[in-house]
Amino acid sequence: MARPDITVMGAGIFGLSIAWACVKKGAFVQVIDPHGPGAGASGGVVGALAPHVPENWNAKKAFQFDSLIMADAFWAEVAATSGISPGYARSGRLQPVVDERTLDLAKARAETARDLWQGRAIWEVVKPPEDSWSPTTPTGYLIRDTLSARMNPRRACQSLAAALHARGALMATKGEPAGKVIHATGVEGLKALNKATGRTVGNGVKGQGALLHFAAPSAPQLFADSIHIVPHEDGTTAIGSTSEREYDDPASTDEQLDDVIERAMRAVPVLHGARVIERWAGLRPRTKSRAPMLGAHPLFPDEFIANGGFKIGFGMAPKVGQVMADLVLEGKDDIPAGFLPEGSM
Repeated sequence: MARPDITVMGAGIFGLSIAWACVKKGAFVQVIDPHGPGAGASGGVVGALAPHVPENWNAKKAFQFDSLIMADAFWAEVAATSGISPGYARSGRLQPVVDERTLDLAKARAETARDLWQGRAIWEVVKPPEDSWSPTTPTGYLIRDTLSARMNPRRACQSLAAALHARGALMATKGEPAGKVIHATGVEGLKALNKATGRTVGNGVKGQGALLHFAAPSAPQLFADSIHIVPHEDGTTAIGSTSEREYDDPASTDEQLDDVIERAMRAVPVLHGARVIERWAGLRPRTKSRAPMLGAHPLFPDEFIANGGFKIGFGMAPKVGQVMADLVLEGKDDIPAGFLPEGSM
């Protein structure tokens, strides 16, 4: 068997997306993860691809914007290759306007979005729709944007893994790295960096979410009372999540999730009575800088790292895959300076 050109260690959303970008450039790729695709934070339930607000523009926001715009074509090609729907739809988002100050700010952001979002997506203040799929709003106004998208995280990882297999990539739970090595190992990778450097480079932040038996597959996602409410194409609606820096059991759910569920049902009355069909908890990799860590690995010469997706990993994934494949295969470095490992070290 031919020797792989690229080994990606880790089959979460960053690892799979980088592998896909490398395969599309003609590389022979192997992906190694002892737990299989989407086993960690990428196997969660929520799947909200939500943009930063259109103001105080910086490299991180611009990178995320580019990635969200790329997502339509990215996931369409993955789905066509794999035959598995990732549950992706650029369905937009509604948020309540809670007071007059927020209303003024939302109107100002509508103006800046026209420029910063390049006419490719809209941020606007609207009245609630006639249907019942709407959060309660004290002012009678909502923020609507057309850049937000949704996906089913588990199906997305399955779709990417199947697409990689269809294009000749190797998917394994164990094996020896070969060729150029990219470490996309999430929380465990951050822990290893902490131990090796003797300081906190990053950590795992626990998130809890839930799936409800409530079908609204064509509806936009909602963001109310700091909770994402995401209807999926399979007839479920996801809600979440907590952000817990302190925890005893990273995989357990508790009264904090009960509170999230109650708040979601208060914010969106039509959800009252919906049956909870799954409760989920897991750790999401967060760097000290809160930005993704991309580039040359700080510990292993001639190897690379892609870590720290935290809450925005799926939204960042298409662009992360592109810039990492360009760097590793062509030596082309388009990674924002704030994403380089030294920014989190």
